[in-house]
Amino acid sequence: MSLLVDYRDPMRNRPRASLGRILHDLGTTVLDVAASPGDLDTEVTGVHVYDPLDELIVPPGGIVLAVGVQGADDICALIERVEQAAGVVVKLPVDVDERVRAVVLETGVAVLGLTRAASWSQVAALLRSLLAEGDLAEPGEGPPDDLFSLANAVCALLDAPVTIEDRSSRVLAYSGRQDEADQGRVETVLGRQVPERYLRMLDERGFFKQLYQSREPVYMELDDANVINRVAVAVRTGDEILGSIWVAVREPLSEQRQRALADAAKIVALRLLRERAGADTRRRLRADLLSTVLAGGTDAAEAAERLGVATTRLCVLAAQLTGDSAADPARGESDRQRFCDALALHVGAIHPKAAAALVGSVAYAVLPLQSGGQQSQGEEARAVRVAESFLARVGPRHAANIGVGRLALHLSHVARSRADADRALRVLRSRGTTGQVAGYASVHFESLLLQVADVAAAEEQAPTGPYQRLLEHDAEHGTELTATLRAYLDAFGDVNAACARVHVHANTFRYRLKRLVEISGLDLSDPDARLTVMLQMRIFGR
Repeated sequence: MSLLVDYRDPMRNRPRASLGRILHDLGTTVLDVAASPGDLDTEVTGVHVYDPLDELIVPPGGIVLAVGVQGADDICALIERVEQAAGVVVKLPVDVDERVRAVVLETGVAVLGLTRAASWSQVAALLRSLLAEGDLAEPGEGPPDDLFSLANAVCALLDAPVTIEDRSSRVLAYSGRQDEADQGRVETVLGRQVPERYLRMLDERGFFKQLYQSREPVYMELDDANVINRVAVAVRTGDEILGSIWVAVREPLSEQRQRALADAAKIVALRLLRERAGADTRRRLRADLLSTVLAGGTDAAEAAERLGVATTRLCVLAAQLTGDSAADPARGESDRQRFCDALALHVGAIHPKAAAALVGSVAYAVLPLQSGGQQSQGEEARAVRVAESFLARVGPRHAANIGVGRLALHLSHVARSRADADRALRVLRSRGTTGQVAGYASVHFESLLLQVADVAAAEEQAPTGPYQRLLEHDAEHGTELTATLRAYLDAFGDVNAACARVHVHANTFRYRLKRLVEISGLDLSDPDARLTVMLQMRIFGR
């Protein structure tokens, strides 16, 4: 049965976010309204970064991060360029005058102010995470146990700001009133992750151990005038820890409020279990759809439509972790999924019709590239730069390599681009490198050699001729004539350079060279003979 039969497709039917709901959930800690058209019910479809040097593509409902935009004139000019957007975000303080208000009312595009404590990358990740998680719906229409609604409900019960975090201290949701807490809480909300220095402090004091061993809320006095104390409770199902709820307080909770927090943890546990099941379903569906697009065939067009990806002028990126998590099955799957999620956010910032999904151990991304001409080299080079930028952003947290396929002018060419990306990735893997990006064109010959090596191995072929005789002599007598020949060929026949490579005297090297010619019968003056032995060295990897 086709994977494309539409049974309650969560990719299609999950609730969308309005601008008002996003502002409600983020609170004034991050964003505030600087100029409003009056109605904030516009559906938000994505997040886009403004770059004055690049083509600006903002579909209806997009939020535009106006990096570097200051002053009323620039704000008005940008709004007129993106008049179908839901809103533009400008760093505080925002210069709002009568002209800005008039343009906002005319276009319906809201102007939002971003706190100066937040970086653009933080707010981009924050907004995209909210949109991707499917935790947003219209106020009054969403499920009553929505995580952000739960956080706000717990905040109201305890009269204190709340965060809900996963087992790795990543923020899943938070309440309003975060500005009443300390700087550490503000950093946590903006980064969607508890800062490393606070995690280290809590771990050194044994607080996490105490938290996960207790089924009741745990109070921690931090003994720091700049930090508000915390009460936390583990969120669990049976013996499995799903996460925790953290409350910023100035004194211990009353017994009644402790019971309320413990009860809230049970409700959050149910929500996290349901969200985990839903997220798994969405990820599997997304992986199935993207696999269909990458494979081509009759179902590719429908799969692309359901994913919302472009169907012309695409490059495929194939990314794979190379660090410890790549070899550790226990933590590998979660690390690979987080890596893929980060890749999806990155390519989504480049183009609204990009997509990424984890297929096996490889994270694939389909990246649309805009161009007015038919030349593909510039666009492929841009795809390589996008991949390099991504690896630079994730840094040592995710050691990985990325292969980039050729430009696919049409959907029917995407399978070829995917094969290119796989081959480029394999070349990087064969080199034993990490943190590298390779476009297929730049490693084409190496890829061909690997394919020839595959054929030779499948047919159980072995080295022949002079190269075979040298290998047998080295194995029988413990000599290094093969290494001598490799050094000589790599140095283009320069004996001085070659002997330096193998760390022997020039006279010793010349003697070995003479011996290998005598033993193998290789004619070093014959270019075809040199090419033959060089290819055998590469194909048989010795």
